[in-house]
Amino acid sequence: MHLDAEALADFARGCAVLGSGGGGPVADTVPVAAQAIEECGPVPVVAADALPDDALVMPVSLVGSPAVAAERIGGRAEPGRLAARVEALHGRPVAAVMCGEIGGQNGCFTVAWAARLGVPLLDADAMGRAFPRMDQTVLELAGLAASPAVLADEHGRTVVLDHVDGPYLEELVRPVVAAFGGRVVSSDYPLAAGQAARHAVTGSVTRALALGRGEGPRPVLTGKVASVRRPGDGAAGVLLEGAGDDAGRLVLLEARSEFVVAMEDGRPLALVPDVIALIDERTGWAVPVEEVRYGLRVRLVTFPTAPVWYSAAGLALAGPAAYGLEVAR
Repeated sequence: MHLDAEALADFARGCAVLGSGGGGPVADTVPVAAQAIEECGPVPVVAADALPDDALVMPVSLVGSPAVAAERIGGRAEPGRLAARVEALHGRPVAAVMCGEIGGQNGCFTVAWAARLGVPLLDADAMGRAFPRMDQTVLELAGLAASPAVLADEHGRTVVLDHVDGPYLEELVRPVVAAFGGRVVSSDYPLAAGQAARHAVTGSVTRALALGRGEGPRPVLTGKVASVRRPGDGAAGVLLEGAGDDAGRLVLLEARSEFVVAMEDGRPLALVPDVIALIDERTGWAVPVEEVRYGLRVRLVTFPTAPVWYSAAGLALAGPAAYGLEVAR
């Protein structure tokens, strides 16, 4: 399978759904990926087990302010510089690139890097959706080392963080992002293809493509946004009013940087780590939390993410309690 310009549109729509309302605006990185594909050719997508067990896989993700990243899209030389630093640390070439986070803008961003580097994109990622913290990854759950992590910007500056665990990586990266002007590219939780096959969320790219083609689950509710409450700190409360066959139904969504719970009649219809997405009836695109507005006609879609997130360790890292929610499943 290859990701070409035509498939990119479906992939982008699927990544927006997997963002669960977060992960950064997909529209900001679609042109970056489209240009890279036009200049470098379609990107082959391969399963991790199709590569040698010890092949070096480079996870990639944008870190920082989505607004800054929209203005600083990087350059043609940026992927090669970061890959060269990763290769020097590990003593072997990068064989493939993997999305650190399939949900939101990072999916298409990683496609651009695979195209520029001329290497395959793994049909896998480290989250299965979007999460706000760098350590909220299945690789952390698997006990893989978060470092050496390489941070880079479009000016050729790099920072290597070594001997750090996932939570400490999250703490250290933030001041580096600030020093670099609000945007860096990170390659963290480095791994081999065999480790990716065993521990990453496999089939993520295929799943995004299917969602983008409209092959996802049936909507939980179809209606409109009846009200939006934004108390601050990125939180939001969204009241949905059903229409048509769903007339009379009311569903309340709570959001942080992503939608975290959908409630009806005092019970959860879906709860983080479930994917919770609002699809704009007019455009067919998932609506980010910050763009939800009164009167928008939407479909509410929910579905489970990777099974490992429902383990005790997974729920502790990225379940309701991690978002300050006291809601039982």
